[in-house]
Amino acid sequence: MQNSKVEICGVDTSKLTVLKEKEKIELLKAMHNGDKTARDKLINGNLRLVLSVIQRFTNRGENLDDLFQVGCIGLIKAIDNFEISLNLRFSTYAVPMIIGEVRRYLRDNNSVRVSRSMRDTAYHAMQVKERLQNELNREPTVEEIAKELDVKTSQVVIALESIVDPVSLFEPVYNDGGDTIYVMDQVSSFDTDSDWLDEIVIKETIKDLSEREKRILTLRFMQGKTQMEVSKEIGISQAQVSRLEKNVINRIKGK
Repeated sequence: MQNSKVEICGVDTSKLTVLKEKEKIELLKAMHNGDKTARDKLINGNLRLVLSVIQRFTNRGENLDDLFQVGCIGLIKAIDNFEISLNLRFSTYAVPMIIGEVRRYLRDNNSVRVSRSMRDTAYHAMQVKERLQNELNREPTVEEIAKELDVKTSQVVIALESIVDPVSLFEPVYNDGGDTIYVMDQVSSFDTDSDWLDEIVIKETIKDLSEREKRILTLRFMQGKTQMEVSKEIGISQAQVSRLEKNVINRIKGK
């Protein structure tokens, strides 16, 4: 028989134990009551969870040992900050913490640097754009800006995009006084780590939801529909979809 032993950071992954949810809660209670060994048992009993999470990032050329160590930091943070009173599965809380730690590590170690010449082109393009807008009384085209700068249109596009700050998916785009609609509500879902995380959380909590709530979450996160598309399919307003979705997500987070 082929030996399936795989070592990460000196840990034999084939021998990793998996705690049941009841065991995790008992250990968390013991830890809160001062049992110093309970924390170590929780860490060791959830290393397989860390392993399953970091496998989503192994195709990025990062060292597996480094990712595992970073994932363990996220696990420890989850253990130290988990509130038993939330009535939430520990893995539902821990997975986002582990993913967040790994993403932070990847972001800090793989920052994209914009060259000085590209920044200069971008700033000159912005100055020309502002001047042409005043002269033409309309938004100038990229071609017009490129002509003024005597550069290729593609150079202007790349330069301007290089200095644009990323837009948060939680940036509000509409508020009617009660229900806020965010950028993420206007964008269809696509295959990212966030989708994978959403699916994990949904599968663990969907059984406790009403039929309409289940339908909304299934359409939004499993089928990738926007809130507007969901509202048309279910027959309620987008604001109502937003409110119901927000309430469910808050319940999932334990708020």
